[in-house]
Amino acid sequence: MPELPEVETTRRGIETAIVGHTLQEALVRNPRLRWPVPPDLSDIVAGRKVLQVLRRAKYLLFDIEYGYLILHLGMSGSLRVVTADLPPEKHDHLDLVFPSQSGLRALRYRDPRRFGALLWQPGELFSHPLLHRLGPEPLGSEFTPVYLFSVLRGKRTAIKLALMDSQIVVGVGNIYANEALFRAGIAPGRPADKLTLPDCERLAGVIRETLLEAISAGGSTLQDFVDSEGKPGYFQQHYFVYGRDGQPCLRCGTEIYRTRLGQRSTWWCAHCQPV
Repeated sequence: MPELPEVETTRRGIETAIVGHTLQEALVRNPRLRWPVPPDLSDIVAGRKVLQVLRRAKYLLFDIEYGYLILHLGMSGSLRVVTADLPPEKHDHLDLVFPSQSGLRALRYRDPRRFGALLWQPGELFSHPLLHRLGPEPLGSEFTPVYLFSVLRGKRTAIKLALMDSQIVVGVGNIYANEALFRAGIAPGRPADKLTLPDCERLAGVIRETLLEAISAGGSTLQDFVDSEGKPGYFQQHYFVYGRDGQPCLRCGTEIYRTRLGQRSTWWCAHCQPV
């Protein structure tokens, strides 16, 4: 599933291509995503200018005058800027079409598994049920060591699962939770409320560091993710633990182990991340 770095990579890639441009129509080939695409979407968006493209957690938010489109890439979604006359492929479910100097362009949404979503929010953006209970952004000023230490008090769940709780911090999915915990030297199964303030200082710092490095690398491409130009990310070349079970730790040579926490695969080095 695309996590924060992949969504932010997408946002940056499409921003210059569509901000300031007026939508001509929405071509919906398959409305059956995680939730149905609004049947009158084209009527809603036609003639509206894209003012900005924001990101909140793993959601892309299109401010298009007097309302917002909320888009989630799901497990396999991607957005590409293409010429509108480029024939769609099997899993190209939706186009947002814009006039340009060279003809019509389209922001094309592809989603083989159809777990993504595109919704319309006519009112105040952050009152939407998908957005109003989200925790702070890990790259924002509110995500501090003191905040992390305080919010983990009384939480006996494994720290890796706490990092993947969007009410605690947003956008840190399975890949980057594994990688950040390795960099911080914290075992993924350690109870969250056992972390000290120095632990949280270290962890908050490496979460930010890991996400910024991943954004610089264009995110991770494990199966379906590509950026707005159809190019894969390459942060997976820098993984310390994710997907490396049975291989030697890049720091100490100890074998990387794999287990499951909360039904999610989890990787760690027992030497670098002692229990």
